[in-house]
Amino acid sequence: MDPPPKSWSIHTRSEISAKYEVLERVGSGAYADVYRGRRLSDGSAVALKEVHDYQSAFREIEALRVLQGSQNVVVMHEFFWREDENAVIVLEFLRTDLATVIKEASAAANGGGLGIGEVKRWMMQVLSGVDACHRNMIVHRDLKPSNLLISDDGVLKLADFGQARILMEPGFDAREENTLPYEHDVSNRETSLQHLQEHGTVSHEEYFRVLDEMKTNISTYDTDKDTYVQDGNTSCLATCTTSDIDDDIWKASFTYEADEEGGNELGCLTSCVGTRWFRAPELLYGSTDYGLEVDLWSLGCVFAELLTLNPLFPGTSDIDQLSRIISVLGNLNEEAWPGCSKLADYARISFGKVENPTGLEACMPNCSSDEVSLVKRLVCYDPARRATAMELLHDKYFSEEPLPVPISELRVPLTRYGQDQDSLDGFHGYNERGSDSDFEDFGTMNTTKTGAGAGFSIQ
Repeated sequence: MDPPPKSWSIHTRSEISAKYEVLERVGSGAYADVYRGRRLSDGSAVALKEVHDYQSAFREIEALRVLQGSQNVVVMHEFFWREDENAVIVLEFLRTDLATVIKEASAAANGGGLGIGEVKRWMMQVLSGVDACHRNMIVHRDLKPSNLLISDDGVLKLADFGQARILMEPGFDAREENTLPYEHDVSNRETSLQHLQEHGTVSHEEYFRVLDEMKTNISTYDTDKDTYVQDGNTSCLATCTTSDIDDDIWKASFTYEADEEGGNELGCLTSCVGTRWFRAPELLYGSTDYGLEVDLWSLGCVFAELLTLNPLFPGTSDIDQLSRIISVLGNLNEEAWPGCSKLADYARISFGKVENPTGLEACMPNCSSDEVSLVKRLVCYDPARRATAMELLHDKYFSEEPLPVPISELRVPLTRYGQDQDSLDGFHGYNERGSDSDFEDFGTMNTTKTGAGAGFSIQ
């Protein structure tokens, strides 16, 4: 008789059951499942994230190892990983997220919604977490409210690093992917940027000069051969954050990555990362030569949503996403962003000229000029002009009345929005592998369409 097939279930692994009681599965997606658990030694609640994809597990473990001790990054207690087994990452269990804060504030908008002092404190915590990532040359690539988790006492923490990339120092060989994460020496990762965080006195130009020098010489951790899947309600499995899918899937934003087609050379990045509503324009135009700045665009979209309680650019497709951005910011050209014509898909996609872009002010009608200005420093075409997290932490906006409230005064939802949703894994056919880009669907066709903001054509 043939031996029974090897079980991939977390329940059968003795090394885990010896230390943790697995209570229930609380989220399931295409590349990971999450379970609420209890640590036997002290009864503490934990999240057990079983990751089915090697690269996602590798990235998340390494990123969290590098960021251990950062106050505004989710805590990884330990992980279990051996040959022929899925990685299981043990994380602190956080029951809610910033998406739920926004959702509850929106529902209670007539009763006051979020106070400016609360908004400022949430923003500062997000900035602190992103600053920790960027000082360690980690680009998260999927910043959004549902990946910004919140503890019961109001501490916000970045999570879901399955799409993160770590930009390495010269000499690192990205082909050595067999090395287990804990065997990697990353002790000097912050050396070139360490002085930039001190007292916040470094200029914007100096910060990006150092980054450009590092990007010129670095290798990247691994190649971007990722699975094109929608991840169900496991966008952050550590805390059971919900899927972006709501009642109408055409109004939803999806998270997926794509296989690189043909010769993804060492060090190349994929443009098909992150969630569409928060994806930087360089990614929408197919760039594979980007850096930390894509996170800064996402930050601007998160902050705008926190201030208005509505998503800034809720595109239904990549084309619609670009159309919405261009209708607000104006046409993307060399004047707006020197060098943009070199983007991979720039020549393939053209939009009708927008004579009178609406501007961010129209998207944020009840916000102060300082609040609009803060978002403008992030949501701009030229990546080099985007303010860094460190710069914004020292912005006068956070030192002026009304001051950020103490963390202890933040109103924390009791649970997350949509916690009891069923798994949406495979929903509406997003299981196939392929490219996220809508533009590839058109092949060599000449296509013309008129959108809400501007017409476009694809060659």
